[in-house]
Amino acid sequence: MNILQRLFKIGQSEAHSAVNQLEDPIKLTEQGLRDLRQDLDKSLHGLAEVKAMVIRARNEGEGYRAKAADYENKAVLLLQRAHKGDLDRAEADRLATEALLKKTENEAHATRSATDQERFGKSATQLDQSVQSLKSTISQWENELKTLKARVTVSTATVNINKQLAQLDSSGTVTLLERMKEKVAVQEALAESYGEIAQESKSIDAEIDKAIGKAGAGQAAEDLQALKAKLGLAE
Repeated sequence: MNILQRLFKIGQSEAHSAVNQLEDPIKLTEQGLRDLRQDLDKSLHGLAEVKAMVIRARNEGEGYRAKAADYENKAVLLLQRAHKGDLDRAEADRLATEALLKKTENEAHATRSATDQERFGKSATQLDQSVQSLKSTISQWENELKTLKARVTVSTATVNINKQLAQLDSSGTVTLLERMKEKVAVQEALAESYGEIAQESKSIDAEIDKAIGKAGAGQAAEDLQALKAKLGLAE
């Protein structure tokens, strides 16, 4: 018992290992669908053959029943002709007996054909159920395959994005971006600082010019008064 359990566990381990090694579930599913379609083709071929046997048995049965009826009519005609005197009674009886034997023989064939038709009909019904089941299974797995393809697409994209995000720090991308951000901040601060210095320089120059301008205006007024006095135009 222990040996069997160990063998069972080994089998389970190998099965799980095989499943873990499956690299492309989509291709495996597509292959499975191809196998199912092949099984469906075989089942349809078998169903067609069995239905043909049903049709043949039915046609044969109808033919045997028609022959049996025909032989019975011939026996009646033979007896009627003998009764009218158109045919020797002994000969009519002999031929009528042969016709009735043929009738019985064809009825037996008709019965056998009916039995075959019923048996083949049951087989056809079972095969048809199998075909419908296969069609349903194929339709189900075709839908599953569509869903699986979509899931693989999403999961692959997600894995790639997450992988890139996980590798950002290790690849130095985040660090590089932070350094660039810091450098831009330094450049902006430096530009602002130069702007303030330039503004301060302009303000000082304006004050100087303003002060000089006032002084110059005062001197010009004094010179004007002196000139007027010299000319005797002083008020």
